[in-house]
Amino acid sequence: MTAPDFLTAAAHPLRWRLLGELATSDLAVHEMTALVGQPQNLVSYHLRQLRDAGLVTARRSSADGRDSYYALDLGRCAELLAGAGGSLHPGLRLHPPQPPRHVSGRVLFLCTGNSARSQMAEGLLRHGTGGTVAAHSAGSRPKPIHPQAVATMAARGIDLAGARSKHLDEFAGHRFDRVITLCDRVKEVCPEFPGHPRPVHWSIPEPDDPATFARVADELAARIDFLLYTFASERAS
Repeated sequence: MTAPDFLTAAAHPLRWRLLGELATSDLAVHEMTALVGQPQNLVSYHLRQLRDAGLVTARRSSADGRDSYYALDLGRCAELLAGAGGSLHPGLRLHPPQPPRHVSGRVLFLCTGNSARSQMAEGLLRHGTGGTVAAHSAGSRPKPIHPQAVATMAARGIDLAGARSKHLDEFAGHRFDRVITLCDRVKEVCPEFPGHPRPVHWSIPEPDDPATFARVADELAARIDFLLYTFASERAS
């Protein structure tokens, strides 16, 4: 019996460290080299191994096309972990619990225009937790909410009709458990907030048609589910 590809890919100490860093935020190569204290060529090599194993994806930065942001596909990891256990014995196949919904916290989502991605994320998090997590959104250059964002959320039972765009300065001095940037440009200008919450970046491309709006909504919903696990773990510790 040969070890599953997931275990082979993840078992290397540096690759495991990279997976741990990417589990909380999308990162560029230079950010990962600083975090793990290893040279860029070595980090790039191991990222390629993780990409080949289907664990990590890369997106070209919309702020600097010479750079890329790497993201860990947590949903894919969950599938591969379940399969790895099941390949050893059926009784070891993992069945992840449903995401916790009754958690508390304060989250601010940021993008440039506060017209689509951040509004959708705010609505998804508030709806998914019944308001127990205080979700907010803002932008560095606010513009009117995109009608397709409203339509996409309406299809999921979430009403954005009364939402408004806000400048990130409106939240200066406010404390949050997470400040999450959703576009690469706003990441470069994101200010510090009281308490210095660890910055989190989800590099999500700007949607421009109904199909891409639906895909962005799916990705945001999946990432938010994993965020709730993190909140539940932090509150329990």
